[in-house]
Amino acid sequence: MSLLMHTLHVELGERSYPVYIGRDLLADPDLLASHIPGSQVVIVSNDTVAPLYMDRVRTALGSGRRVTEVLLPDGEQYKTLATLGDIFDQVMAAGHNRSTTFIALGGGVVGDVTGFAAACYQRGVNFIQLPTTLLAQVDSSVGGKTAVNHPLGKNMIGAFYQPSAVLIDTNTLQTLPAREFAAGLAEVIKYGLICDEPFYRWLQESMPKLVAREEAALAEAIERSCSSKAQVVSVDEREGGIRAILNLGHTFGHAIETNQGYGHWLHGEAVAAGMVLAMELSVRRGWIDPAELAGLGALLRVAGLPLQPPADMDPGAFLELMARDKKVVDGRLRLVLLEAVGRACIVDDATERELVELLERRDSGA
Repeated sequence: MSLLMHTLHVELGERSYPVYIGRDLLADPDLLASHIPGSQVVIVSNDTVAPLYMDRVRTALGSGRRVTEVLLPDGEQYKTLATLGDIFDQVMAAGHNRSTTFIALGGGVVGDVTGFAAACYQRGVNFIQLPTTLLAQVDSSVGGKTAVNHPLGKNMIGAFYQPSAVLIDTNTLQTLPAREFAAGLAEVIKYGLICDEPFYRWLQESMPKLVAREEAALAEAIERSCSSKAQVVSVDEREGGIRAILNLGHTFGHAIETNQGYGHWLHGEAVAAGMVLAMELSVRRGWIDPAELAGLGALLRVAGLPLQPPADMDPGAFLELMARDKKVVDGRLRLVLLEAVGRACIVDDATERELVELLERRDSGA
């Protein structure tokens, strides 16, 4: 049995589940087996992650289970209904029944597609998240949001479907490419901004250690991020209220991803630029000191993240795509802004003129 760094719980009544954070969890047979009720298992991964970790997970599952491996091509551009259909084709051909368990082994794309497949297959089967990227570990693997993209909008087709467990093996971060690692840091920074000012100040001091992937700093950042996510989701599972604060920077960011073509800008990169826009709008409204905007820019630079949207994306493109966002309610665009560092708010009163003036600038001071 591996020595766990920490165990958190997402409290959702009968749908509650643990989030395990520690080293070598992918190889722990007791931990994984305790969340698999049947003898059938589907492991969904991609052609980048599978060569690194598939054998380890199969060994942990033992010899008494019937395992089907489904390998997806790597990339956000494959987060589609067609990919979902490919998963169903292979699972049905292998004869999996309602007692099967779907395991997502990979980053956010694998987790989202696998979770959506688990929600749909025979009207819902057991599902476990084994996230291998920082972004998936601190954000997308926790909370039950599953989806695929549509050419007209990101994550527009999906379901809320909670896993039975999340196993975060911090060792997987050592093989993560630098750009993917930086993209995950954007979501870590987000948690400090929306609900945990002390964590944000810690990040301003500790970002060089995180960039160097120092184990103790990484464990602290992952635990604090997951704890914030679990608390918000426990209060508002289906984003009817407070959970929307988790979308800081995402409305702008999703517009960037859709405009540029899925996969050209990583999700965390787009969110980083979106958070700068959200904070600048908060500054313009007089809620945030301009010095905080400069501080966020400095933090993002150390993390290796962009501060500006794509130079070829004009305000019209932003407004068109943002108008299709899931967060539009009754024709009113909801944005997450900051009343203060560590205190997010949701507004629906941003005017077109206000947004155009914000988006026309290319040097925010961040």
